[in-house]
Amino acid sequence: MLDTPEAVVEALRENHDRPHGLQRTVTAEELVEAAEVFDEPDTLVTALLELMTAYEFTGEQRKSPVVFARLLKLWDTAPKSFSQWEAHQVFWRFKWVTTSLLQVPEMPLDTVRGWIDTMRKRYEEAGHGMQPVAAMRHHVAAHTGTGVEDAYDLWATRPRTELSDCEACETRHHAWHRVAAGDDAGALDVWRPVLEGEQGCSEEPQMSQARALLPLLRLGRTDEARSHHLTGYRRVRGGTGTQHEVGLHLEFCALSRNEGRGLEVLAENRPLFEATGAPLDRLGFLTGVEVLLARLVEDGHAEAPVAGPPGRNWTAGELLGHVRAEADRLAAAFDARNGTTAVGDRRRERLARRPLLDEPLPLGLRTAAPARTPAGAAPAVAAGGSGAPEVPGDFVALVTEARRLARLGHPGDTRLWSRIAERLADGSAAHDDRLGPEDLLRAELAEERAYRLRQRDEDTESGAELETAAGLYEELGMPWQALAARARALAWTTGEDDADAGRDEAARVRLDAILREAERLADEAPLTGEKPGDAERAAGADVAADRVLAHLTVLYCAAYAAYQEVMRREPEEHGPVPERFERAVGALRAEAERLGVPHQAANARQFAADVAGRRGDVALAEAELRAALVDVEASDRPWRGSRPRALLAQIMLSRQEPAEAAELLHRALADAVRYDDADFPLAPTYSLLGHASSHLGDHAGAVRHLSEAAARFDAGGEHEEAAGVRLQLADVLVESGRQADAVAVLESLLSEESAAALDERMVAQIRLSLARGLRELEEYLPSAEEFLRLAGTVSGWEDDAPIRTLVAADTAVALVLADRWEAAEAAYGRALAAHEEAPNPPMIVRMAREFARLTATARGAEGLEEALAHLARADAVLDGVPEDAEGFAVWYERGEVHYRRARVLAEAERFEEALAEAEAAIGVHEGGGEQGELPRAESVRFAALVEGNGLGRTNDAIARLTTAAARCRKAGHPEAAHVLDALRQEYLARPRG
Repeated sequence: MLDTPEAVVEALRENHDRPHGLQRTVTAEELVEAAEVFDEPDTLVTALLELMTAYEFTGEQRKSPVVFARLLKLWDTAPKSFSQWEAHQVFWRFKWVTTSLLQVPEMPLDTVRGWIDTMRKRYEEAGHGMQPVAAMRHHVAAHTGTGVEDAYDLWATRPRTELSDCEACETRHHAWHRVAAGDDAGALDVWRPVLEGEQGCSEEPQMSQARALLPLLRLGRTDEARSHHLTGYRRVRGGTGTQHEVGLHLEFCALSRNEGRGLEVLAENRPLFEATGAPLDRLGFLTGVEVLLARLVEDGHAEAPVAGPPGRNWTAGELLGHVRAEADRLAAAFDARNGTTAVGDRRRERLARRPLLDEPLPLGLRTAAPARTPAGAAPAVAAGGSGAPEVPGDFVALVTEARRLARLGHPGDTRLWSRIAERLADGSAAHDDRLGPEDLLRAELAEERAYRLRQRDEDTESGAELETAAGLYEELGMPWQALAARARALAWTTGEDDADAGRDEAARVRLDAILREAERLADEAPLTGEKPGDAERAAGADVAADRVLAHLTVLYCAAYAAYQEVMRREPEEHGPVPERFERAVGALRAEAERLGVPHQAANARQFAADVAGRRGDVALAEAELRAALVDVEASDRPWRGSRPRALLAQIMLSRQEPAEAAELLHRALADAVRYDDADFPLAPTYSLLGHASSHLGDHAGAVRHLSEAAARFDAGGEHEEAAGVRLQLADVLVESGRQADAVAVLESLLSEESAAALDERMVAQIRLSLARGLRELEEYLPSAEEFLRLAGTVSGWEDDAPIRTLVAADTAVALVLADRWEAAEAAYGRALAAHEEAPNPPMIVRMAREFARLTATARGAEGLEEALAHLARADAVLDGVPEDAEGFAVWYERGEVHYRRARVLAEAERFEEALAEAEAAIGVHEGGGEQGELPRAESVRFAALVEGNGLGRTNDAIARLTTAAARCRKAGHPEAAHVLDALRQEYLARPRG
């Protein structure tokens, strides 16, 4: 019942703790009505201030001035009804009214300026400085585009007052002034304290993060832009009071070529289409939506389904028309009110912006796949590096260049063969006799199709294409090419598993027959010096080189088949399989060296390196790969170095040499891109590079490379691999102090679509990381909700029971941190029960310690016995764990229990007992050796606090601190010594009797 002022005030207090939103606003309106009936207006003043706050932060600026008018009337008629804080708020919120009036185009500009004059008069009468008034005049000038520089100078040169906006908000306005003047770099310099967390408030840094995205992109500072999108968007999503900022994030998605992410942001913010209380911010939101939709429509996706105003389904084209009409109308209304074109000009400037990157900026997020290129549209051709071949327009030149590259083994031939097939299929080209027999081109295209089919694991179809090619080569009198094609067919269709041993044996028999046929051909006709046949001459072939390559291809296929077979067996196995492998690889290497074809010798070394690595002979694997790279350099085929470099980098990482690994991986990636190697495994290589960068302490590089890897895995449909990379990315972000970024990455993995593509245990790991990340961000209730979902997932895991105990304990802690005591105590009981079935001592001990801490904090002296009972339970659990338990530092946990008990007792002013517990903690941590030095120092610090502040034994505390600080310095912990010295100096400065 709200029939007393006290009841209304209590309800106002509860409502103030709710997040901003419809429920808080409606309740605030109801509480104003309840407060109106009381004789004294004190409660009404409080209720009106709460309602105005609700309107301000939920995008209801139309209503805010009306509430303030009521407050101002009460201020004039009953000033004693205002507390000191409420009186301050009256003057503070004059600024809110100014910005609210600017939000509404129906409000005449003269009225806005008249209000600022009233503000100035009221400030003068109350003796307040004029800087906030100058700030309001600057806001009006910046909005209308008239007198901006003079208004800015008048504001910026005045000293701050107690009624000035907070430093963080003023920093935003200073920076935005520079952005408007075209000085992106200067703006970001001004923004630094906010963007780096030195300044902040309820609105910052999220408002500045949204505004800084465009300047960061324009300056190429993409790592920072990515981070501010990840963390900033989480703080503004779904907020009716932050719709302008949501619009800026949508624009960022479009300009960074992340339209898929933009569509997800749009879907998450669908309710904002119904938020009309702040028209100027609504215009900012709608314009951001329009930037995104215009990009989609321009790219041919007008029919793509998108999230729009509730009540119907929308396509991108339909929503674009709807949004454009309303936004044009709003912009025109503001310009009509202002008598300038400033608002419309800013909107047109945003709409004219083009993407600022050539490729999508990897965000590290799991997002829906972007819309496909519509049928009939020409696919974009990736720009190649300096070594990537051009695609000739003339068909004869096109085929001639493809053949030349194919003989070189240049990966760029793939694009050319694809173009040849396209042109023959669409009728834009026909066979030309200058290219030799048509069957030759058919054979070459069949081989290319076989290779593509092999990549898609369509081995039967691939083998059929190779048989087709072989038949054509035979008819053309090209036996070596026919043998090479048949050898590939056999090598590519064996070695997957041991399910069909008979099939594999038959393939080996056929491969042996091909090897014998190759020997016969080599005996009958030398590999070098023979005149070309008609087909070879017409194709412009170098017969000697081609036949050598075909001969080595046959040997390579035999080695590959033997390699696949040996890799399926146990590494230590002896017998015919490894012997066959050694013979095949030896033959390939020997012939390659004899015939002067070093790239095939490099292939043989790579096979040997792989097998050696699998057997644990890392030194041999490294030596073979380094030798392979020497062969590659000698081959004059630099594009063949990417794979051995990537393999060698893995070995360097295993040997804890990340610097060389990173260098190798950078070179491998650069060459793959430079030479247009579409088949090089870019995603795993970027993942390895991210791992190496992380080990080098290059967190920015690690984030960049892991984000790229995840995006590429997703593009290839490898969602489990992408999720694994994103878990690594989240770990790197946490290590670099960017917990909010990590949470954003993890949240993207748990969308309905994303989670459905993942294994249950992978989802559980992601949810655990997310729940703990949210806890670190002090978002305790969302953290508890994630832990509860996780508990439901693992409840049936009979094969991993200790995980259930872990999750139950973490859930209990999350719930108590979220101030859900009843649910927390129930979860606590479940954790203890789970521990009985599946012991997990570390989690139970830490849960008990945390409950002791929070119980003592929340309940004070009344909670003392309960807090001590939690710690007694922790002791009991530790008593049952061997001191040398693997993976569990019992000494540390025991010391922390003593330390926590000391703090609980000290809060209850039982100082002698607290000191005894602190000294017990010191003793236990001392037993931890070097690892115990830092927790020991903290226990010493607390013991000194108890002695000096609780027991009045300042001299004892000084002596204790002096000894401990010296010990810390000797142990190499200067920061801990500094903390102890600071407390010692504080005690020394006290007067002592």
